[in-house]
Amino acid sequence: MIPKELAKKIRYIQIYTSKAVNDSLAGEYESVFKGRGMEFDEVREYQIGDEIRSIDWNVTARMGQPFVKKYVEERELTVMLVVDASGSGDFASEGKFKRELAAELAAVLSFAATTNKDKVGLMIFTDKVELYIPPRKGRRHVLRLIRELLAFQPESSGTDIKHALDSVNHILKRRSIVFLVSDFRDEPAEYSKPLFMANRRHDVIAVDLHDPLESVNLSSWGN
Repeated sequence: MIPKELAKKIRYIQIYTSKAVNDSLAGEYESVFKGRGMEFDEVREYQIGDEIRSIDWNVTARMGQPFVKKYVEERELTVMLVVDASGSGDFASEGKFKRELAAELAAVLSFAATTNKDKVGLMIFTDKVELYIPPRKGRRHVLRLIRELLAFQPESSGTDIKHALDSVNHILKRRSIVFLVSDFRDEPAEYSKPLFMANRRHDVIAVDLHDPLESVNLSSWGN
């Protein structure tokens, strides 16, 4: 049984993010994230304007008139949300905690993906991978991801982005879109190479969540 307060949050995020996706994001998502390539659809009769190189010579020989191969874009993608759940996410000088913002962002991306019939998966990490949900399709699956993001209680408070990226590279065998959502409170020297390697295998989008107070130059304090 889902606690009433959690169910209320899930419902709010569902309504809020669905509206955002329907109003503006769905079209942008589809235009930015293309399919993996072209796949064969059917053979049809040659029409004026068709490219000669698309002619299927075997079918043409059997039928006694030219036929061409028709291809369509292979649209289905896999989206992996890699979300930092370390202790620094429980911070906010104003508005929402970074952890809550991460959940809302992940929800928007999840709904955009499922609207385009793409698969969505979730990895929650600290200094280890604390939760992994394999990519699947459908709204019910997306709601499960949102529930996990809102209700999850990490065992550790540390951050190890390198380990998370190494895990992504190990788990995802096919090229995917990877959203790395973190405040990056880790040593860049530790994760820069794994990030480079992950981006060679996948399309990695790093989303930096930070609080305005974290941008203050602490050296000026106390002067």
